[in-house]
This record gives sequence, structure tokens and C-alpha cells, in this order.
Amino acid sequence: MNYRNLGRSGLRVSELSFGSWITFGNQINSDTSKELMKTAYDAGINFFDNAELYAEGRSEEVMGKILKDFGWRRDSYILSSKAFFGIKGLKDSKPTQKGNNRKHLTEACHQALERLQVEYLDLFFCHRPDKLTPIEETVRTMNTLIEQGKIFYWGTSEWSAQEIMEAHMVAREHHLIGPTMEQPQYNMMWRDKMENEFLQIFKTVGMGTTVWSPLASGLLTGKYNDGIPDDARLNRGELSWLKDRSLVEENIEKVRKLTALAKELGLSMPLLALAWCLKNENVSTVILGASKTLQLEENLKASEAKEKLTDEVMVKIESILDNQPELPPF
Repeated sequence: MNYRNLGRSGLRVSELSFGSWITFGNQINSDTSKELMKTAYDAGINFFDNAELYAEGRSEEVMGKILKDFGWRRDSYILSSKAFFGIKGLKDSKPTQKGNNRKHLTEACHQALERLQVEYLDLFFCHRPDKLTPIEETVRTMNTLIEQGKIFYWGTSEWSAQEIMEAHMVAREHHLIGPTMEQPQYNMMWRDKMENEFLQIFKTVGMGTTVWSPLASGLLTGKYNDGIPDDARLNRGELSWLKDRSLVEENIEKVRKLTALAKELGLSMPLLALAWCLKNENVSTVILGASKTLQLEENLKASEAKEKLTDEVMVKIESILDNQPELPPF
């Protein structure tokens, strides 16, 4: 397993990591979850991603029990949680149970520690920007949690470049600790933030990225090339919004062509998509999700597959995708 720095921090994170969205406490049972965690850890993965929202907190409970059962040294892995939506989501959470305000972030952190059965979180994310809370309140709250030793680094997820830089400016003005990392969606179909919007942040203050949905919730596995199976992940209610955006004929046709290219290279389509993400030097880690051990074991080969993506191959991929973000002229 290869490792990269989390942005300009000194924290070293495996370039492939493992997340529990949709699966833990929801789609798969505890025994399967335990087998997946062990497979990931034994392969060298040192970062496990979670959030209060996942399965209404059950995902963290399942992961916490697994970590306790295995008894891995706490200094051997990195653990994250995210807060904003509340465990029941924005619609069903009470006003004090959501957002990036001091009360919710503090209580969400304490609740995550309890569910995960650990004394601190390595990474704690604001799961979305909060238009109702002053950014200074959010930055101060995260700074306090760091000073209390409850978290080591804080970051953002799906924030705009402007919002991230505002947090940095507030932190600098008040001598506080600003965000270290962002968790954006990034894959062959969704590229603008990582390859355009965030470029100045990478060059100036620096930022680690823990990218999610590298396979576009299954689109880039090729399993939708001939239609949507009944048990497909995109048929789940929580992914209906992504289904409408992803499963358009133009995207499916691109995946068909990419699948043919992957076959020429001796790779599966998922490995091609994952390796493509890893080629981006601004990606700190790619979060893998899996419901089966064989699936995870296959995807763990992405680091090796990256070597097959030569400059010539990348040009071929770009010609198929034809969606490279247009950068400003200067």
C-alpha cells in the first residue's frame, strides 16, 4: 500500500481507504462488515471513514465494535466522522441536532466518540456548509475540539472554494486552526472541483482530499452498461438523485468504451476508474466502499493498476471522457 501526506499536514494516509456509507448497519450484516475491515487493515489501509448520518449512527456503532473486537493499536489507523445533517437527516432532526453551530458540532463529536468507542477522532468533517451559522463560530468550535484533544484535524465536505478560503481567513485573523482537508466527490464523471475550482487552494494554503464515490456509485464499474439490475445500488432511495444525474445514455456509452480500453490493458473497469483517480497528485486518498470481500480485494489492486495508466493511456481516456474542466485563461 502506498501512502500520501494529507495536504500540507504531516499525517500520512494510505492512498486507498475504506468507508462505510450505505453498507455498515444498513446493506450488510456485522460479520461481513468485520471481514471487510480486516481485509482492508491487513492490506495496509490505515484510514476508515464514517459519519453521524450513515444508517442513523448505526454505521459508527458497527465500526466501533469491530475496532474494539480486533484491538488494533489506536496509533495504527486514522478514523474520521462527519457532522452537519444530524443522525436522522436535515428533515427529521430537530434544529439543535444539525448544522455547523457550536452546540451540534460539539455534541456530534462526543456522540461519535461514544459510538466508535475511541477517545479521539483523527479527522472531523463539517459534512456540508452551513448558511445559518457564522463561519467564525464553526472555526472556533473546531479549534476548541482540537485543543481539548477530541480531534486532531478538521475539514470540510462538499464546500466551495470560497467557503473554504473564508474559513482559512477567519482562522488566520483570530490565530485559530483552519481546515486541513476536504472530502469532495471525484470520479471520471465529476471533475470540476478537484481539477478546476480547488486548484488555487492546493497552490496556496494547501489541502488534503479524501475523495468519495470514485466509481460514481457503480456507474464506473460497467454494471449498468446493459441496463439497471434490480439489486443495483442506484435503486436505493438515498441515491435517487444520483441515478437521475448518472444514468444518462451519454455517460453509459462512455463507460462502454472505457470498459473496452480496460480490457485491452488487462484491467477491470473498476480498477481503471480507481487508478485514474489516484493519478491526480492532489488526491490524498480514495475512499473505497464494498459489500463483498472479493469486491474489496479486487479494488485494492488499484495502486498497482495505476502503473498501467501511462501518458498515452491517459490521452485515450481523455478522448473518451471529453469532459475535462475548462480552466481560466490565466
